[in-house]
Amino acid sequence: MPGEIDIFSLLVPGLLPILVGCALLFVVLDLVLARFGFYRCTWHPSLFRVALFAALFSGASLLLWQ
Repeated sequence: MPGEIDIFSLLVPGLLPILVGCALLFVVLDLVLARFGFYRCTWHPSLFRVALFAALFSGASLLLWQ
């Protein structure tokens, strides 16, 4: 993974596109889980949402790190 990425002659950190992609994926996944009532089965829905985003972001970062 490159340290910096050139986007329209602006250098951004290499993890920023991964963060944006995971945020979009998280929003879609969160809407689907909320629609089917999954959060009623969890002990602490907010904590589960944070853990879900952390798992998505860290998993994608580790996959693309190579």
